[in-house]
Amino acid sequence: MSVNSFGRLFRFTTWGESHGPAIGAVVDGCPPGLAIDEGVIQPFLDARRPGQSKYTTQRQEPDQVRILSGVFEGRTTGTPISLMIENVDQRSKDYSDVALAYRPGHADYAYDAKYGFRDYRGGGRSSARETASRVAAGAVARLVIAEVKILAYVSEIGGDTIDPGKFDEAEIANNPFFCPDAAAAKRWETIVDDARRSGSSVGAVVECYASGVPAGWGAPLYGKLDADLAAAMMGINAVKGVEIGDGFAAARLSGERNADPMRPSANGPDGAPEFLANHAGGIAGGISTGQPVTCRVAFKPTSSILTPQETITRDGQATEMFTKGRHDPCVGIRGVPVVEAMMALVLADHKLLHRGQCG
Repeated sequence: MSVNSFGRLFRFTTWGESHGPAIGAVVDGCPPGLAIDEGVIQPFLDARRPGQSKYTTQRQEPDQVRILSGVFEGRTTGTPISLMIENVDQRSKDYSDVALAYRPGHADYAYDAKYGFRDYRGGGRSSARETASRVAAGAVARLVIAEVKILAYVSEIGGDTIDPGKFDEAEIANNPFFCPDAAAAKRWETIVDDARRSGSSVGAVVECYASGVPAGWGAPLYGKLDADLAAAMMGINAVKGVEIGDGFAAARLSGERNADPMRPSANGPDGAPEFLANHAGGIAGGISTGQPVTCRVAFKPTSSILTPQETITRDGQATEMFTKGRHDPCVGIRGVPVVEAMMALVLADHKLLHRGQCG
């Protein structure tokens, strides 16, 4: 049974471990004839790449992608697209203690309990390093949904939130936090740097919007667009919560306040309705409404910290452990390109599913 693949018609499989020779993805179901080369994919990997500021892990990985198959003369052929990213800056010796005991907050014990064997170097398959493969696959997915604009950003770090009234999309690229609020980004410098200096970590919330999604993508009950989005986002390392639209806040609203009222289209009876609100996050009954598809994703604090934590060894003896190596003081920062990629991958799949059923 494969649990390394995601999607139905547009399907991708990731492979590789944190400290193996390479990681990558195989994308299957991509329509033929789409213009692509490594230069189309690389900018998204560059956004996720580690070591770009003191606020992320200092592991130095160029994350240069190679296309090994599925492309001929600069266009997709309709056959599986194999993508490879070499690992070049592993320090496996940093994890010698992890071979003997379990790191609290990590998947060490869970992997051992399931398989009876694990790659302890950097967490192996459970490492956030795997998300580079998703970002590469997501770049391919964006070619399928060229009509859609996807934008993600960090809205909260360590409990400190942005001011929606100061939202500036252009500011997202001007700071190392993918933050649309310049004042919040300045505060976050201190929050994240304090966590880094003390050997601790902080959590974050990433918000994502996809505009240009037409009405009709998704399916009732067992093929819901929002259900697949939730599964995609929850599958990202360190994610512990996902909200679609207003999410948990909807439970605190009355029915009339939570409704998304509609008016007739200004373009006449054949036009799409004009919505007066978007509490549902652009999805009703599992099907897109034509409004922006929105979600919020909560990343836990990085479990790799220097504060000793109680744990046990593989043979069940009590001990303490702190995590050596190079780690993100806030893993949610580099989660932004990953959230965008998973949004793209889900939407590409649902576009093809809709076309397959409804033409």
